[in-house]
Amino acid sequence: MGVGSIFDGPDVRAEFEKAGINTHFIPFIWKYVIKNPNCEWDDIPDLPSAAYSLLRSKFKTSTSSVDSVINSNDGVTTKLLVKLQNGAFVEAVIMRYDTRLGKYCGKPRPGGPRSTLCISSQVGCKMGCKFCATGSMGFKNNLSSGEIVEQLVHASCLSQIRNVVFMGMGEPLNNYSALVEAVRAMSGVPFQLSPKRITVSTVGIIHAINKLHKDLPGLNLAVSLHAPVQDVRCQIMPAARAFPLEKLMDALQVYQKNSMQKIFIEYIMLDGVNDEEQHAHQLGKLLETFDVVVNLIPFNPIGSLSQFRTSSEEKVLRFQKILRGVNNIRTTVRKQMGQDISGACGQLVVNLPDEKKPPNLGVTDIEDLVSRR
Repeated sequence: MGVGSIFDGPDVRAEFEKAGINTHFIPFIWKYVIKNPNCEWDDIPDLPSAAYSLLRSKFKTSTSSVDSVINSNDGVTTKLLVKLQNGAFVEAVIMRYDTRLGKYCGKPRPGGPRSTLCISSQVGCKMGCKFCATGSMGFKNNLSSGEIVEQLVHASCLSQIRNVVFMGMGEPLNNYSALVEAVRAMSGVPFQLSPKRITVSTVGIIHAINKLHKDLPGLNLAVSLHAPVQDVRCQIMPAARAFPLEKLMDALQVYQKNSMQKIFIEYIMLDGVNDEEQHAHQLGKLLETFDVVVNLIPFNPIGSLSQFRTSSEEKVLRFQKILRGVNNIRTTVRKQMGQDISGACGQLVVNLPDEKKPPNLGVTDIEDLVSRR
């Protein structure tokens, strides 16, 4: 076995057990490394002597590094370009909110500043959605659970992270075991993020959705639906052919019945493709038996890669009005963040560059609703 990440929970536990070292030391080690990111293993106090030699030979405090930090002109979005051990790049995006802004039920909102972290689960993506630049990369490789968790560790050095959304590069449910282990690490000591503050977005991998509630109870599920009928969905999301809409909705009914939780529906607005009034009525009919929040996402242009146009604001608001008024479905319009640093929905792509120029990366799907709950 090569040198792995200390945040790869299953590997670390297996090695500790094999060496007869109590696994209760692992959260203590994680906490120390988070607070002292540049530490050496010998700096950590009070471990059994066998633990030090094991850590030196088998694990690194971090297998990834922050290659660059790019701040948006919006003042609230920061993009971390993370270089992995194999030389590939992924990115994590920090989005800062102040929940006191605006009103809730006519009263000032409680709370204060908080941050949501959008993280990647794969290098590239094999789903090939035509409106998302990541799809043009193809699939490179899965991240380990440690590489996923390390994005949270890096971001925590810059901001106190309250929510995590799996909406960066990749289809999280296609890297299922690493996703499950990463979420378990994030919701345990020392991170202690509530599962209610972790959201996983998927195009609808049915067999994985069927396992998700049992493996990760309490998690938020977001589904990238993007069309109310199968033929339109296949037109813009080739992977949808493997996951027929009728079967996907059946799986979501079972998931909701078991989890008793709201499901977030993501719907990117593409002019003349899925944004007409008939589509709004079809979507309302499709979702009428569910407890959902629909998040309408303005399409972000991605240069020559796209044949699509952005829906007009009037069309988006009319679509929202139909879902709310006719079907009584809670519907929000996503606020765009970080477009100037290619950090907005659908702009993520790696044009692997010359040596001195960092890759132009972004985020496929940023779900900010969790931050506003």
